[in-house]
Amino acid sequence: MPVATPRIELGDITPHNIKQLKVLNQVVFPVTYNDKFYKDVLDVGELAKLAFFNDIVVGAVCCRTDLQERQRKLYIMTLGCLGPYRRCGVGKKLLDHVMKIAKDDGQYDAIFLHVQISNDEALQFYNKFGFKIIDTKQEYYKRIEPADAYVLEKSLKVDKLETVS
Repeated sequence: MPVATPRIELGDITPHNIKQLKVLNQVVFPVTYNDKFYKDVLDVGELAKLAFFNDIVVGAVCCRTDLQERQRKLYIMTLGCLGPYRRCGVGKKLLDHVMKIAKDDGQYDAIFLHVQISNDEALQFYNKFGFKIIDTKQEYYKRIEPADAYVLEKSLKVDKLETVS
């Protein structure tokens, strides 16, 4: 009998399933997000998604638009997946969704996020998608060690240098 291919699908975050996101984040991340974070997530539309593996919530991504130094950037606040479902394509599906939003919008200069300096698994994951370490924030995290975070960024703007012949 053939083995069924797992279905990985993305779904909207709504008032009816926001508690699933809270539980997921409590399990996946070493930091706690406040009520304002979850209220804001309900207002960002396509920038926040739950990931389902055969109809079970196993991951999520939450983003926002940041304006800094005359640049419009997409900030990944959280992107995570339950341990047993890592390396099954869930993170890739979430990140592909984020990158498609940025590409289709056409107005983002970059996508960026913070990663705890000791999180080698996350650093390797984002490196595969072209993210580079551009900065280190000392004491970024409160109440967890190490407290420092790398800022990872993937530039979306192509240099518009045209040669005149």
